[in-house]
Amino acid sequence: MTLKALEVLQKADVVIYDRLVSDEILRLVPEKAEKIYVGKAPGRHPLSQEDINGLMIKAAVEGKIVVRLKGGDPFIFGRGGEEAEALASEGIKFEVVPGISSAIAAPAYAGIPLTHRAYASSVAIVTGSQAVDASKKVDWERLAGAVDTIVILMGLKPLRDIAKRLMSSGLSPDTPTAVIERGTMEDQRTIIGRLATIADDVERMAFKPPSVVVVGEVVNLGRRLAWFKKPLT
Repeated sequence: MTLKALEVLQKADVVIYDRLVSDEILRLVPEKAEKIYVGKAPGRHPLSQEDINGLMIKAAVEGKIVVRLKGGDPFIFGRGGEEAEALASEGIKFEVVPGISSAIAAPAYAGIPLTHRAYASSVAIVTGSQAVDASKKVDWERLAGAVDTIVILMGLKPLRDIAKRLMSSGLSPDTPTAVIERGTMEDQRTIIGRLATIADDVERMAFKPPSVVVVGEVVNLGRRLAWFKKPLT
């Protein structure tokens, strides 16, 4: 959590928060503030995005300081852009506080640098799970040869299909691939394997969301740099 996020959180009258916000962070919410849970789990969306937008707008119109608290970065598959559009359309002033995306944090905790002078000078962050009505679909065929490192969020369930599409588009079956479950948490687990067999590895190890998938040569560094096993403090 950034110092800026802590600063605004401690001024909040209303905190509207997601599923992946930890208990440790929720304990930083002022006692006076109202906490509203709007989390989404795979296949379970108690509130629609429109409902969440409405909660923010209603509280803001009432003159309250509202914090929309998300895990990671609000603009990396966090629907922050959609929510900002909703507020702007109502003429509501708002501020976006950048966060730390799991796309960056989870690989780092697994000892995998997404870029490295010897292995990777480009990175793509993509979603493995898209809304049915999404106007922009992930073009796996073009992506396969376009960047050195591919980071996939929400890609655990469709991982087998994603791997097949990347291989059919030219990526070697031996391309190093990692899956990091519950990255940065005390019970983090990491699998490092091959693109061709990573889905089998995930099934065998019974990995569950939230998990981050990394595809590319930098994954091999995770075999040597997995410092998470020996934290410094």
